[in-house]
Amino acid sequence: MSRAEEFEAVRPLLFSIAYRILGSVSEAEDAVQETWVRFEASTAAPRSVRAYLSAAVTRISIDVLRSARVRREEYAGPWLPEPLLDDPYEDPERSAELADSVSMAALLLLERLSPLERAVFVLREVFDFGFPEIASAVDRSEAACRQLLVRARRHMASGRPRFEADRKERAELTSRFLDALRDGDVAALRALLAADVSMVGDGGGRAPQLAKAVNGAETVARLLATAFPRMAGVGVTGEPHEINGQPGAIFRDRDGRVLHTVVLDVLEGRIQTIRAVINPDKLGHVGPVADAWAIDRAIRRPPR
Repeated sequence: MSRAEEFEAVRPLLFSIAYRILGSVSEAEDAVQETWVRFEASTAAPRSVRAYLSAAVTRISIDVLRSARVRREEYAGPWLPEPLLDDPYEDPERSAELADSVSMAALLLLERLSPLERAVFVLREVFDFGFPEIASAVDRSEAACRQLLVRARRHMASGRPRFEADRKERAELTSRFLDALRDGDVAALRALLAADVSMVGDGGGRAPQLAKAVNGAETVARLLATAFPRMAGVGVTGEPHEINGQPGAIFRDRDGRVLHTVVLDVLEGRIQTIRAVINPDKLGHVGPVADAWAIDRAIRRPPR
């Protein structure tokens, strides 16, 4: 097997590690590419290519995250991870851990951790790496890695998300949600929302966005019922799509360009949280991106 073939065999794993550490599709792809550049230039013949490359992409991701955290502290408005449509790595024995760990709720919890804690938690809890491999990846002793994991678990346990397990029920609820949005049906929307539902949008100052999170079923239902019929009036449509392992939708303009994505946290038959990624810089990997400002102007233009 050639070096390129060895790399391609583990590329899905490398991306999945990097995305969970970074919360960014574009940065994860860059980290994987940098891993390949270093692997191609190396004269080493590792005993385990998987372990060698996993350690390399982890170290690169930690470095990227350290600089990214500074930018996120200065981010305009709420910050959300870049939406992930499909996780390329599959492991039937760890499917539950993989699905939960890629949700936006889980990724936001990971933001509480230091870069080292985050890397150790991802490698151990999500991908079940042994402590010798983790120690090599983060350049710390095994004892130090165990302590990092203890701290990470403590932070994560305080807010670990819970989701509806039945995929069919989640899909049906998402379909009803989109129908109610299109119709501007306040009562139907209210019936789908938890009493303490929260809605947040990430525009990063690059697109129209909510100034802050909106909370409460009545307030969220009325806001949605007002906004989305206007969007439909200028050709915006929503299509159901699983995003970050959770029910969601991709909204497009009349030309099929991506306006934003929406992810729904569903529990006990109700929508607990609505997260919309509107920042065009975070949507390029989903498809050609719409001009959100132009759509906003069209919505606000008085009828003739």
